[in-house]
Amino acid sequence: MIIEMFNFWYFFWIILFIGVFFGLYFLLRSKSDKTKKIVLSAILWFGLALHFLKCFIPPYSTDRARLYRDIWFINICAANILLFPFIFLSKNKSAKDYMFYIGVISGILSMVMPLEPIKKVDQAAEMLDVVRFYIHHAFLWIVPLLMVLLKLHTLSWKRVWKVPLCLLGLFLFIMLNQIFQSELGFVALRGSDFFAIGYKNTSYIWGPDDAIGEIIAKFCPDIFKTVPVGQYAGQEKYWPFFWLIVPAFVLITPVCFGVSLIFDWKNFKADVIMLKSRIHEKHTAKKE
Repeated sequence: MIIEMFNFWYFFWIILFIGVFFGLYFLLRSKSDKTKKIVLSAILWFGLALHFLKCFIPPYSTDRARLYRDIWFINICAANILLFPFIFLSKNKSAKDYMFYIGVISGILSMVMPLEPIKKVDQAAEMLDVVRFYIHHAFLWIVPLLMVLLKLHTLSWKRVWKVPLCLLGLFLFIMLNQIFQSELGFVALRGSDFFAIGYKNTSYIWGPDDAIGEIIAKFCPDIFKTVPVGQYAGQEKYWPFFWLIVPAFVLITPVCFGVSLIFDWKNFKADVIMLKSRIHEKHTAKKE
């Protein structure tokens, strides 16, 4: 089983989990809310357990350094695997909005562009990890989408602005994971190169290091791209985490707003009509 863009196995996994999604939807749609919650919660907890169980399969079982690096929650998808079971059980609507938008977006993108398995040196020897990759990333979009379609959570376009805030909170969590990894000896410290960012730059925390990162960087203000003081003052260096703040709002908010209109267009339409009515009333009152 070799994963390459648009080969048989590439489409196999996408079609398989689309089938799983529809199977779960038709199986659960007539069930009680309690049953729906139990099934979806069990899937999420299994995903979290699977994250730790990967230490028993190659390449993690044969490469201790890689195990120490990847068993932590050092990227968006891994951090979501940890947090989603708790968010799903919570009553926080904004957190569940985040779970839906970021889970669906990141999960589907990861399956459409499965860079992790494609980059593996020996996919045949790491087949179980390829399977784990697809299971994990399928769960990220299947469960949040079912959560909304099965009416266990209702989206609101008014809360969309909170999604980037939740995502930035996740970036801080990832950053702390990476700092603790270094400080506790699980991965090597940065070294002597002040400008090196690629040593453990998951999720672009330390700056852009590929084509996608460079696109994101176009929305970053110059102040967060420049060393402010010291011997390197004035040279280009992205401020860790801070450089992502503006791009998170500029790029994520419109996407989430567009998706929210699919599920909450009636309320949006009613709110727009109400706003127009109020503006008209104020304009009429001024004339009088």
